[in-house]
Amino acid sequence: MAQKCVHKGCGKDFSDLEEDCIYHPGPPIFHEGQKGWKCCKPRVLTFDEFLSIPPCTTGKHSTIDDTPAPEPPKADSDATPAPAPRAVAATESNSISAPSARLLQRAQPPPPTTPSPAPPESDSDDPSLPIPPNTTCRRRGCNHSSPANPPSSRDDEECVYHPGQPLFHEGSKGWTCCKRRVLEFDEFMRIEGCKKKERHLFIGSKGNEQDGSKEEEVGEVRQDFYQTGTSVIASLYLKKIDKERATVKFIEPATVELDLPTADRKRYATAMPLYGLIDASKSKFKIMGTKLELTLAKADGSSWPVLRSDERRTGEIIQVGKAGRA
Repeated sequence: MAQKCVHKGCGKDFSDLEEDCIYHPGPPIFHEGQKGWKCCKPRVLTFDEFLSIPPCTTGKHSTIDDTPAPEPPKADSDATPAPAPRAVAATESNSISAPSARLLQRAQPPPPTTPSPAPPESDSDDPSLPIPPNTTCRRRGCNHSSPANPPSSRDDEECVYHPGQPLFHEGSKGWTCCKRRVLEFDEFMRIEGCKKKERHLFIGSKGNEQDGSKEEEVGEVRQDFYQTGTSVIASLYLKKIDKERATVKFIEPATVELDLPTADRKRYATAMPLYGLIDASKSKFKIMGTKLELTLAKADGSSWPVLRSDERRTGEIIQVGKAGRA
């Protein structure tokens, strides 16, 4: 009799106990908008991408869930309790200069960004396309697999799914389309769908897949920067940049060429004219989940009132470090 494997990332029906199982041995991790598994490195922003992370371990199927529970934060018994906050007099707070206050506000990290909703699925399967066996329904919360021998008619199919988005907030987990909330990830995956539809969605339509191959050109992205005496650190906010295809070129005297395709079929390409001169050999970049960070090495050590030469000057200079004496 066939049994269902309970390993994370597998979930297949099996009858051979020696059959290989490819799964995630670690628990899921959700932190500051990013999602992944403790057992491997990929981190993504959307829940659909999280479910598509390929399993990282090969073992044997099991009907017993042996996934370790997430470790609770360890309390440091030797830690000295933090002193109570001291009331600050009005004269003391007023002594902070306006530029320093702006610097402190700028130094605070930005709040975690909410991942944008995944693009809508096509409404039904293209009848001219064959459905491979054991294909999982694309609708969230359904998890029904196509049979090995497809029936002559699919009129009896009923898909029970979640039309909304996953919702994770302060430890509770649920869906935006219904009210139930749970604490454990396994319980969340078992929340029954709240909407019914005739027929499952296994492959979608050919037309929608072709349209989805076109990239959307992004005209502008949000950016900010701060500087030290030797470098300018700039952030360009663009989610899901494809690290394998992205290109960043530092060109002297004062240009950065960017070509940034993303995993959700967008592209930001520009030649950024910089305010000051840079040393291309010492400049570098880092691609993160929600942004591109540029570290621009100054060629002459001068202060930059703006990042780009085509920007209007504001009169403010954000700088980290000790200023020289007059």
